[in-house]
Amino acid sequence: MGDDAADPATDTFVAHRNLLFTVAYEMLGSAADAEDVLQETWLRWVEVDLDQVRDRRAYLVRITTRQALNRLRTMTRRKEAYIGPWLPEPLLTASDVAQDAELAESVSMALMLVLETLSPTERAVFVLREAFDVSYDEIAAAVDKSPAAVRQIAHRARKHVDARRPREVVSPRETRAVLESFRRALDTGDLQGLLDVLAPEVVMLNDGGGVKQAARRPVVGADKVARFIIATAGRHEAVLTGHPTLVNGSPALLMRFDGEDDGVMAIRVEEGRITGIYYVRNPEKLTRVAVETPLTLR
Repeated sequence: MGDDAADPATDTFVAHRNLLFTVAYEMLGSAADAEDVLQETWLRWVEVDLDQVRDRRAYLVRITTRQALNRLRTMTRRKEAYIGPWLPEPLLTASDVAQDAELAESVSMALMLVLETLSPTERAVFVLREAFDVSYDEIAAAVDKSPAAVRQIAHRARKHVDARRPREVVSPRETRAVLESFRRALDTGDLQGLLDVLAPEVVMLNDGGGVKQAARRPVVGADKVARFIIATAGRHEAVLTGHPTLVNGSPALLMRFDGEDDGVMAIRVEEGRITGIYYVRNPEKLTRVAVETPLTLR
């Protein structure tokens, strides 16, 4: 990367690195895999004749998308062999991510889980079109489809996502208030306090990856979820506490047993109550919760 000929390529890549990482992460749900995709993108980018490239940003996004698609197809097999529910890798994010409603929603745990139900091509098309406002022609070039086919895929993916995504946009302030009520009930072992803040149909997903003990199936219903949380805390002689943080652009809790980091808990809020709890305990997925990861849609 050090010679003069590589400088324009390096400067362009560095200028768009955060964007490319965000594209790859939204497609994959894994920061580690997104970093691998960026490395593969760089290796291909330095071989490109820049004089032949009209729009360098678009060209980089195209390379990143293709590499992410290849990675996504192999990840599908990995997820099928995964022990218990698979949750996206949580990222510690700065407050400016939370203040950008469009960006915060696009990387939220709730939406990322919905994206898991799409096919690799549907996910790529949806992410590029809905989050990054890439033209149909550019998307077509990235996924090797015709613009007409991409329009159909985008329509189908949007319909699928809209049927499953949260019905309302909840402000960080409201999420923080609900999360604080949940945290107080958790810290004091208040079963009724938990029931008060949980929606009747709440679903809790626990990702231990076979490394940490975790429920291998979704826990469904306010009573079952509240009792599961109380029982989990009671099984350890240590004290379980939740510490406010910002994960994937939304208020979340860093969970600790006697001060030792145990996992990250993110929530989905609808109509003032928690409808989804996402508890990531797999240590391999907790490498990005100590240092902020810069994200951008532009």
